[in-house]
Amino acid sequence: MTRVGVMIEGQEGLTWELWRNLCRNVEAAGFDSLWRSEHLFSVMGVEGRECLECWTSLALAAEWTSRIEFGPLVSPLTYHRPAVLARQAASVDQLAGGRLVLGLGAGWYEEEHRRMGIELPPLRGRFDQFEAGIHKIKEVLAAGHPDPVRQPLPILIGGSGEKRLLKLVAEHAVEWNSHSLQLDDFKRKQEVLAQHCAAAGRDPKEIAHSMMWAYVVDRRHAERVQRAIPRLADMDAGSLVDALRGRWFTGGADEIAEQMRPFIDAGVSRFMLQHFAMDDDQALGVLADVARLVA
Repeated sequence: MTRVGVMIEGQEGLTWELWRNLCRNVEAAGFDSLWRSEHLFSVMGVEGRECLECWTSLALAAEWTSRIEFGPLVSPLTYHRPAVLARQAASVDQLAGGRLVLGLGAGWYEEEHRRMGIELPPLRGRFDQFEAGIHKIKEVLAAGHPDPVRQPLPILIGGSGEKRLLKLVAEHAVEWNSHSLQLDDFKRKQEVLAQHCAAAGRDPKEIAHSMMWAYVVDRRHAERVQRAIPRLADMDAGSLVDALRGRWFTGGADEIAEQMRPFIDAGVSRFMLQHFAMDDDQALGVLADVARLVA
């Protein structure tokens, strides 16, 4: 079974009204899950955009939904004390009745760290910090008080670095999430992950493979996506769908489902589709059709 979720860039103009509507509409449309990024201001370079704090919004998602899984895609451990994050995650999972997936990442956006006064260590130190943080999160979750509903709380790790990231996936994650990999790259990284699993004494089949992809449906939708992503605004909306083909999922529901199938055959069990035009219910309806086609 292939699952389809909706992914929201929460730093790109997300308001409480939009988030409430998305929670309700994503669940009502039959999607598997709802995800959102954790950033502190626009990564598109748009000053002054609305940006809802991630974990506050996840607590509300626990109340505004009743069926779907949800979580951060992903929470960078550079922003969090791991023990405190573990307590937050367990609390939200209790509120949701066991539907939180704890998505974790090592952190990457240098300008955001600089402006917010948060240290971003060099890559090696960042992964040392990330690895230690995952161990602390698991230790605190195991101690309980509060206890997450699902035992253990599902940990998703996002990224595709072959040396350390996939090693941590093999050791700690129940789900590996990558971003817009081409099929050959995805298959190669699967092989690397399997090698890390063998070294860790773990069956790679225990780890679900998910992938985040952007999508654009047609000219009308493209115009709305361009407002969300200013770097695309110089291109004619009518040609944007063709220009993004291969890097994004493009076209109607049948076309997008067909573009997904090689990845499904290769082992992707869940897609998180970036819904940049957050108030576009028509485009969300196309995604709902995609979800039904690949289920």
